[in-house]
Amino acid sequence: MIDKLIIEFDKGLRTVLGEAQTVRPFPDHSSADNTMDSREKRHASALMRINHSGEVCAQALYNGQALTSRNPVTEAALREASKEETEHLAWCEKRINELGSHKSLLNPLWYAGSFAIGALAGALGDKWNLGFLAETEHQVGKHIENHLVQLPAQDDKSRAVLEQMKIDEAKHATTALDHGGAELPLAVKLTMQWSSKIMTKTSYWI
Repeated sequence: MIDKLIIEFDKGLRTVLGEAQTVRPFPDHSSADNTMDSREKRHASALMRINHSGEVCAQALYNGQALTSRNPVTEAALREASKEETEHLAWCEKRINELGSHKSLLNPLWYAGSFAIGALAGALGDKWNLGFLAETEHQVGKHIENHLVQLPAQDDKSRAVLEQMKIDEAKHATTALDHGGAELPLAVKLTMQWSSKIMTKTSYWI
């Protein structure tokens, strides 16, 4: 377990401080880089910063869940989802840089808190572990839909990134439910929504 914790600590450092890599092409590679004014760029970059922080949280959640999961099949599903979330990190980071902004300074805090929550979810058993994964993806999908509406109309590059992320998140949720994920109690869902709002509000600015 000590060795596993060291490995997870290294993963956390790489997620928060390193530069994420992607195997798939960047979703925006064929999208036009249309002109935006400074206000539109600030808003678009803030939205992408939120999405980047959300992917940091997802990485931490999945790694924490996989650490305490008792089922190899469940762990494999979590690890696979984590790989795609790493690609999302790379896509968001690239777009943030193109817009001339920065990642959230609070990402270390988001990672630590989310990892602890994920480890707890994994320890509760696979049906709750996978149910937590599915609900997380559902909520992330709703955030992405909201951001697609908020993006400046001409920001085709950010929109291409978010559209592909939305597809991936839906697939992760379906996979979790197919593996036996349980419906979470309403109180847990509301708590997750409340925590998510704190992250999105602060990451927009910091």
